This record gives sequence, C-alpha cells and structure tokens, in this order.
Amino acid sequence: MRSTALLVTTSLGLSTALLAPLPALAQQARTVAVADEDGDDFHRNRGIIVTAPFVRDLSILAGTSELSGDDLSRESRSQIGDALTKLPGVSATSFSPGASRPVLRGFQGERIRVLTDGIGTIDVSNTSPDHGVTVEPIILDRVEVLRGPAVLLFGGQAVGGAVNTIDKRIPREVPEEPFHLDALATYGSAADERSIGASLDVPITSKLVLHLDGSYRKSNDLRVGGFVLSPGLRAEQLEIAAEEREEGNIGEAEEAEELAGLRNRIPNTGTETYSFAGGLAYIGEGGSFGISGSYYNSLYGVPERPGAGHHHHDEEESAGGEEEGPVTIGLDQIKVDFRGEVNLPGFFQALRLRAAYADFKQTEFEGDEVGTVFTNQGIESRLELVQRDNGGWRGASGVQYVHRDFSAIGAEAFVPPNVTDQIGLFTLQEVRSGDFEVEGAARYDKVNVKSQPLGVERDFNSYSFALGLAYIANDQMRIGVNLNRAQRAPAAEELFSNGAHIATQAFEIGNPDFTTEKSWGGEAYIRWSTPDVKLSLTGFYNRFDDFIIDVPTGLEEDDLPVFQFIQNDAKYYGVEAEASVIFARAGGFRFSADGVADYVHASLDGLGPVPRIPPLRLLGGLEAQSDVVSLRAEVEWFDDQRRNANFETETDGFTLVNASASWKPLGPGRGVTLIASANNIFDVVGRRAASFTKDFAPLAGRDFRISAKFSF
Repeated sequence: MRSTALLVTTSLGLSTALLAPLPALAQQARTVAVADEDGDDFHRNRGIIVTAPFVRDLSILAGTSELSGDDLSRESRSQIGDALTKLPGVSATSFSPGASRPVLRGFQGERIRVLTDGIGTIDVSNTSPDHGVTVEPIILDRVEVLRGPAVLLFGGQAVGGAVNTIDKRIPREVPEEPFHLDALATYGSAADERSIGASLDVPITSKLVLHLDGSYRKSNDLRVGGFVLSPGLRAEQLEIAAEEREEGNIGEAEEAEELAGLRNRIPNTGTETYSFAGGLAYIGEGGSFGISGSYYNSLYGVPERPGAGHHHHDEEESAGGEEEGPVTIGLDQIKVDFRGEVNLPGFFQALRLRAAYADFKQTEFEGDEVGTVFTNQGIESRLELVQRDNGGWRGASGVQYVHRDFSAIGAEAFVPPNVTDQIGLFTLQEVRSGDFEVEGAARYDKVNVKSQPLGVERDFNSYSFALGLAYIANDQMRIGVNLNRAQRAPAAEELFSNGAHIATQAFEIGNPDFTTEKSWGGEAYIRWSTPDVKLSLTGFYNRFDDFIIDVPTGLEEDDLPVFQFIQNDAKYYGVEAEASVIFARAGGFRFSADGVADYVHASLDGLGPVPRIPPLRLLGGLEAQSDVVSLRAEVEWFDDQRRNANFETETDGFTLVNASASWKPLGPGRGVTLIASANNIFDVVGRRAASFTKDFAPLAGRDFRISAKFSF
C-alpha cells in the first residue's frame, strides 16, 4: 500500500505539467448532436463527435467514427470488440463471448488502446486474446474509434488506433430535473442472454452531482448455425477416429467422432458479468472536478481447441490423477477515476487532469481447480494545457504517466512478474489559413520494463511525429494527407513470455533482447458532407522496421503448439470507405441508404502474410426513419481469407443478413425506445479471420434480440 500511495502521489504530481485528452466536453458534444436542424438521427448517430474540443474537427482524425444512441443500444454485446464491428475498418478478436477486443485496420493487441474517457482500461486485455476487456457496453454513452496519426496522443504504442469509451460515472453537467435516469434491458436468443444496466444522476446542489450505475449480464453457451469445428478440423478429427478404431481404441475413436459432429452449440462459452459504480462531481463556472469508484466482475468459459492438452496432463494422468475440467476465467477489477478542469484566462483556455488507479485480478480455472492467477496494479494519469484559438492557431500539450505492476502465480504462469513505467510528453498544434489547415503532433515516451525474478531491465526511448495537410474546398468537401513516424517499446509479454498459456492453449516464447518497433505511415482521404449525403474514403499505408509478432512455429512443447515472438520488417496497407444518402422523404419518413467497405493487406518481409488479418468486407443497409419509428435492413458480406501465415487455416467467406426496428411508443423525446432486431437471419456459419479461435468458435447463429431503453 505504501508503494501504491507513492505511485498515486507521483502520478498526480505529474499533473502540474500538461495532459489529459478527452475531458469534459460531453455537454458540447451533446449540443453539437442536438443542433441538427432536421432532427436527423440517421446522420447524427454516424457523425464524428470526439470529446476534446481541440481535437474534434482536426483533419488528422480522418479515420474517426463513433457509435451512440439507438445504434449503440442495438449493437450492445458482452464485449466492446463485438459491439463495434460494423464501423469502417473495425473487426474483433472474438476469442469467446466473454473476451473480444477491437481490431483496427488489421492491428490488435498492444497496437490498439482501449480507453475510458481518454485513460487506459488498466486491465490485461491487450496482452492476450483470451483476456476480457473491463468495459461494460450496456452503460456507455458513446464509443469513439480513432484511427490514423492522431492516436499518438494516447501513446506511441497505439499505432493501429484507439477505442475511446465514454461513460457518465463522473458527471459532466448538472441535470435540470430532480434526477436523471437512463436504463437499458436486453434479451438475445442465440445465447439466452439477459442483460440490464441503469445509471442515475442526482443534483445535490446547483453545482454538485451524484452518479450511480450498475449492470448485470448472463448468457449460456452460444448457439451457432452449423458445425462448430471448421472443415479442416473436422477432417482431422475423423482421421484420428479412423486411426483409433483401427488400433482398437473405441473410446478415443468415439470421442473424436463426437468432436467432428459437434454442432449448434459451442460448449463452455457462457458468461456472467456484473458491475457497479458511484461518482461525484463539482461543476462550476471556473471549472469542474469529479471522482468515481467502480467494480467490475466477469466469469466466462473458454472454448477448447481440439487436440490441445494441458501441459501437465501426462504427469497427473500417469500418477492416477483425473484430467482437468473445462477452462474458465474469472476476473475482477476495482478502479478509481478522477477528472478535473480549470478554466484559464489569456493564451491558454484550460488545464485538464485525468487520472485512474486500478487493482485487477484474473484467475484461470481448470474445472474447479485454480490454474493460474494474474494480478495487475496500475496507474495512468494525463495532464494537458489547452490553448485558446488565436487567429486560427490552436492546440494542446501535455504529459502522461503509466505504471503497471504485473504478476502471474500458478502452474502455468507463462510470464514472470514484471513492472512497466512510462512517461510521455506530447503536443498537438493546428493552424488554419484560408482554405488550408496544417496539423502537427509530436510525442516522446520513456519506457522502463523490468522483471526482478529474471534479473532483466530494459529502457526504451520512443519518438513519434505526425504532420497533416488539409484543403477545404468548400463547406462540403475536405481533402487531406497525413504522414506519421511512430515508435513502440516492446511489452513485457513480448519480452519475457516463456511457458504454457492454458487459456490460449499455446506455448508462448518471448525475447528479452527485442529493440524498439518503428514505423512510417501515411493516409490520404476525401470527405464530402451535405445535409443529405455523407461520403468518406481513406487509403492508408504503414511500413514497419522490427515489427513484433507471435508466429506459430509448427513445433509442440508440453502437448501445445509453440508460438514464438519475433521481430521482422512488415507492411500494412488498405482502404476504408463509408457513405450514407437520404434519397427520399415522404409521410414523415426519411429513406436512406448507407454502406461500408474496408480491406487490409499485411505482409512480413520474407515470411509471407501476417496472421489473423480480416478479409475484404462490404456492408450495405436501407433505412426508413421517422421521429417515432425506424426500420432497417442490412447485408454484410465477408470475402474468403486465403492469404494466411504458416500453419494458419484459411477462412471461408460468408454473408450475414440483419434487420431491426425501433419504436418510441410515447412519442419523440418522451424517453422510451423499444428495439427489436434479427441478426444472421439465415443462420449461416461465420468465422472471423482475425480470431485466434476461428476454427472452433464460430460467430453466433440466428439471434433475435429485444431491448427496452428508458431515459427520464
């Protein structure tokens, strides 16, 4: 506790410098949304609303999109990754219903930051795909997806992008009514999912607001549209069955045949999650200050890879012990958040602080037995000094501090205890003159990673830069080019891993001699926006030196496939497109069409394709929307993924057909919305190419969902 207190003090002390992106602009963002003269929810929900005023309109956010309102309620799932997959350039790891992290432009893991109001979630979801994200989507107000050069504001390591979730746990405004209540209840048929979440804001005085929220979600094993195993794994199991029968091992043969014939449900994929939080904020004319405390708890099953055993099975079985039961993961997190803002006179507009402390614990169970326990105590704080607009020049500069104390205890602790400390400095500046805008950003990070048991300590210095030029042809069209140079220090898992990881069912090996990962990148974009038409097209390219990635070696260690972290040059390039058009108005309805397309091509020099890259994806939808009723139908098509790494299986293409309807039974603005949706109507088997478990954990089959949303 003494060291924790010291770290908190140090973290808050750094706040006298400069940084805290994405503070209290919810009120401004809400004003922007409500200002739509036509009340056009369709375009409003798909608009770019970024929390920080100095960032919101910058051209370097060419790849930004957001999810809010009824769209967020309709897409809410147990994990934030699965809730965002219809946005351009977004896929998900989809390891299981209880663990799914966003994949942006083909990047995942360490290269993607998941944030809560600009601060990291301080869990371990970035270190391995089986680790769940400690964010409950059902209580979120909005989710912002940031891609491209601007994400260096959140850390040089976030070269792929960032997902910023916005909740209301530290209130940003004083309700005008005696209290304000938001609630959402949902049922989904594919996993018999039941969820409910609610938040309450109560003004104690004219400037003091109390916030309370809670959520609960429970689901059973996930239903799928056909065989659980991929064709390749089914053929492998049938071949094993034939060999076992030939050798007279009838029991083993029947077990392999049962696996090959498994369909309709993925065993051991149920989830149970709950959270609760309380916050208090002072909101005055000169600034605002607030604090919140939260608790998150989740228990979820891990689907088993056929043929993968636990590395100590043989020892126990030879000693007469019983084989372990299915693997489940239980995690919980206690978190304290702080946000403050002081309005300033003169050249600077505001000083903003954002800080958080979290105590995280994850336990991997083998049946009823505890296998490995992971703990992570972390602090993250940011302080920024925001400049007032001065003749077209504006910006912000700041400092960030991150501390992570990680340990793993148990028979399969594949990573030794380690501590990471990071201090970052950054600045973002924009100048507009006539029809042109120029944006520049720079960031420096000093990272120390050490493992006392190994006697290894590494220091890294990372420098990142971005430069953007935009031409504003008129009020409708913007054309721009962004260039960036980024560096990323290796994570502790990439340096120190060496052992069996039960949940991923792999033997993972790191390299303590890794150097800093470096990349050059650029993107070009064009955006067109009118009241009835919105178009966006972005092309991007990234070239990496010393790219860090885990690759299958084809070897086995302790009955598990070996994955080795390596450094190799790599390149990523691709395109994202998004369009929406209101093509008719009649009978109080707006009729619109929208579409999304994205594609990523990624290669390791001399080694072939990067593993787990999403294929070409096309999504098209038609919508009829009025102030009371909205109807939507959409088709989402995924191409085959035949560009695969060594020992990675190909992924067949598939098409999902979805439909939804929403109804405000009390009329517009009366606070009640009912939503019904049918997803994967034709019950197809879909496997996400970016998923580590794609061969034995397909996506949900036909899923009917109903939701009731209340706001008073």
